[in-house]
Amino acid sequence: MSEQETGTHPQTPTASPAWIRIERARHPERPYPMDFIERIFTDFSEIHGDRVFGDDEAIACGMARLDGEEVLVIGNRKGGSTKERVRRNFGMPHPEGYRKALRAMKIAEKFGRPVISFIDLPGAFPGLGAEERGQAEAIARNILEMSRLRVPTISVISGEGGSGGALALAVADRVLILENALYFVITPESCAAIMWRDAAHKQLAAEAMRISAPEVAALGCVDEIVQEPPEGIQADREAGMGLLGTVLKKHLAELKATPVEALVAARQAKFRNIAQFYTEG
Repeated sequence: MSEQETGTHPQTPTASPAWIRIERARHPERPYPMDFIERIFTDFSEIHGDRVFGDDEAIACGMARLDGEEVLVIGNRKGGSTKERVRRNFGMPHPEGYRKALRAMKIAEKFGRPVISFIDLPGAFPGLGAEERGQAEAIARNILEMSRLRVPTISVISGEGGSGGALALAVADRVLILENALYFVITPESCAAIMWRDAAHKQLAAEAMRISAPEVAALGCVDEIVQEPPEGIQADREAGMGLLGTVLKKHLAELKATPVEALVAARQAKFRNIAQFYTEG
């Protein structure tokens, strides 16, 4: 069953091009990570718990098959009803969610299974309990361990990819982003509140931040933009998910054909070189 979300801002005639993309990324009918997993993969078998504190329902991970190929899939859950959204913390993971994902990734590494993650979250949960249980350390640990996993890894930014909460699941050999998805260090509303002390300047912030798929691709933060139907993937889920499934199979075949040592070296070099700028005197 598709997960739904409410509360997005209605599109207006004066919306900027950047804000139109944001509204599409937050569209209430847009598929969530688990919708992609249920449609593109088969035989999903979920893994629960981090073996330290508990089972974070904002993160789902488990073994599945992509066209017969055994893989590990990870995705955050936002929930459909209000009650479910509260239970899943609106898709924002606690540290135990990241630790659960890492535990599953290490199992996948042990059995030589590729890792594919789907990301649609505004950021990791910043609450007091999460900080007390080591949110920053959990994110940092995932970034470190993902950088040296000895299996092929693919991450898909399917909606909002927010800050370290997204990066903790996106240090991968291939980082894909859907055409109307976003990748940012902070939401436009929060940026506007900091820069202008007024969240009403969110459209101006969205333009300045360069967070759309074409802009982050130009910066080298992602490896490929996956096209969506003209009005967004929510307008034609079957076509959009079919396109993404084809792209995933292509990248997985390429990565499986690459020696593990070369994979790890290329992955680490890619992330070391992101956002490096040099000028001559």
